[in-house]
Amino acid sequence: MRLSIGGYSFHRLLEAGRQDMFRYIRDCKELGATQLDPWNAQLAPIRDADQVVHAGSDPGHAQLTAQDDAYLMRVREAAEEAGLPFGCIAVDGAHIYEPDPAARDANRRLADRWLEVARILGAPQVRIDAGGPEDLPDDVFAIIVAGYRDLIARAAAKGIEILMENHWGPSVIPENVVRVLDAVEGLGLLLDSNNWAPGMTERGWELCAKYARSTHFKTFSFDDQGNEPSVDLPRAVRLLVEAGYDGCWGIESCPTDGDEYGAVRKTAALLKRALAALGK
Repeated sequence: MRLSIGGYSFHRLLEAGRQDMFRYIRDCKELGATQLDPWNAQLAPIRDADQVVHAGSDPGHAQLTAQDDAYLMRVREAAEEAGLPFGCIAVDGAHIYEPDPAARDANRRLADRWLEVARILGAPQVRIDAGGPEDLPDDVFAIIVAGYRDLIARAAAKGIEILMENHWGPSVIPENVVRVLDAVEGLGLLLDSNNWAPGMTERGWELCAKYARSTHFKTFSFDDQGNEPSVDLPRAVRLLVEAGYDGCWGIESCPTDGDEYGAVRKTAALLKRALAALGK
């Protein structure tokens, strides 16, 4: 079983200054992950510099600095020492759609930076959100499709696959996700078990399981049997397996009790039980 811990699972630790990228690597190793799926906030020196691009203060192409390169090589060496390859880097802040063309261009430069980060780290996948309003009007759809096609072409030159995620904006509607994926050849899906509009969760699984190239399984709390009482996650696992999913089983726990390490362990156990029940 390939298992990852999405970096957002540790957002409280990160915000409290009790985790950085190097501690994330150690935590993933200790908790039984087989690959690294960081949130770009874990790579704080790179993420912090994104603000320069957003502010329009970088007249070039948002290239990484020599200091950035040195930091990323230290990260790569730490991952190699732990024996954990990189999987998918979840990038916030570089989404495709913004109503202002200048803002779209800035986000495109940020996406380019993160593609280079992924290349240096050896990550084969990068998640870039679609952005835009939930109703996805035709003009917004056209911009999103064109933006992903452009990004995919440049990512392919680096050996990187671009994923969208059902995350916010139009992507919380299952039909919108299918519409974008069907229109953009080469675009994959990071399927989050939870990030759907109210009442659309199971429809999202049913329509989108066949597109999944990576996963985030959301958990918030657990009952006495170790199950997540608010959602039928074993059904989501079954639908993915039936659709032929053979990628990594990713955890993105958000525990209501604040115990991030405990939630990761319980979510991993839940996923293992669900897969074992299917003979996996």
